[in-house]
Amino acid sequence: MHRIVRADTIEGFRLALTFDDGVEGTVDLSYLAGKGVFACWLEPGVFGAVRIGSSGELLWGNETDLCPDSLYLKVTGKTIEEVFPGTPREPVHA
Repeated sequence: MHRIVRADTIEGFRLALTFDDGVEGTVDLSYLAGKGVFACWLEPGVFGAVRIGSSGELLWGNETDLCPDSLYLKVTGKTIEEVFPGTPREPVHA
């Protein structure tokens, strides 16, 4: 698991991210803005109030968060298998 150690907002619902392994990059989250729990981002100042949680996730308020691993994949362009070798390709059902 990769943790976000720095997150800076950029105009247009984008973030400049730095991960604990030194990887840096920008993600465009504009496709989420205004949808579902991300509707709050349209309110002035909300998107810019992003903070990093104890597990390296991104948080907005107490209800909205994004997984650092999914953001790592977006920043690096890598596949799940490349980042997490041994991950099953088929879903496992309990």
